[in-house]
Amino acid sequence: MTGVGIGMALALTGAKKAEVPVWTDPDEAFTEHPGFAIQGEYVRGGDAPAGRQVAAKEEGFVVLTYPGGLPGEGWDGGDLKSEVVSDEEIAERLAGWEKVERKSPTLGAKPPEGAVVLFSGEPADTVEGEVKDELLWAGSQTTVPLRDFHLHLEFRLPYKPGRNPGSQDRGNSGVYLFNNYECQVLDSFALDFDEENNAITPESRNTQWCASFYKMKIPDVPMSLPPLAWQTYDIDFRAPRFVDGEKTENARITVRHNGVVVHDDVEMETGTGAGGKRPEKPEGLIYFQGHGNPVAFRNIWAVPQESVSE
Repeated sequence: MTGVGIGMALALTGAKKAEVPVWTDPDEAFTEHPGFAIQGEYVRGGDAPAGRQVAAKEEGFVVLTYPGGLPGEGWDGGDLKSEVVSDEEIAERLAGWEKVERKSPTLGAKPPEGAVVLFSGEPADTVEGEVKDELLWAGSQTTVPLRDFHLHLEFRLPYKPGRNPGSQDRGNSGVYLFNNYECQVLDSFALDFDEENNAITPESRNTQWCASFYKMKIPDVPMSLPPLAWQTYDIDFRAPRFVDGEKTENARITVRHNGVVVHDDVEMETGTGAGGKRPEKPEGLIYFQGHGNPVAFRNIWAVPQESVSE
């Protein structure tokens, strides 16, 4: 490993945890850490088609096998097989499998007419927070109040093999609508949302993994891509309604993760996590939660929606 590169940082993870290396640039990760070239998604055809997700950890790999193919692309909904495979065995275990690099069908989507461009790579008065390398980093927020909208954004998780998948110190962030409703951002790639069906003991609950409504609801389909791959959230949001200060209708949210619906018009009776303790509101901002991990965001825009009914 060559010191601290341009795209590499050391994350402080609290007094009880040692620092571990973090990569934010895929070229540097490929050069400096051998596990990065192996991690990712694999497929096998033939009479027993299947998909595999391979996540690097400090020693060895977590391997999750999907019967039929990868989630959103062939998986038949059958039971998953989770294993830990050593560094010495991983090449043999992947023999006959083809590595694939999937991209969201909405990656790079252009804002349509009528969209409010919130971040396009340069500092702007529509966002507050750190802008570096044409990216908006976790810990930022928008400044434009919105009500009902379609939101598009792209995010990239860091590569942090020194923490296990699902650790709340492995790329933790979140997209927080109105500071009430959080769609989690985390590197939980290669974990089965059936918590007990994992070869490693998860360090957090499944409602804290990527694309979950935080501590409330897991996604209907696990659509995470590996760290340092660009991913998308496309979110349709209908704000709660109020009459004379009293809430008369709950918020509703649909989320597409990498092009696949993972939450379908879910009614939010309250906010999520700490957001459930904050007063709900008829309009608000979007927050990109900061937890000390270098999570990047780009291509953020929203299309305000007219309500069908009031």
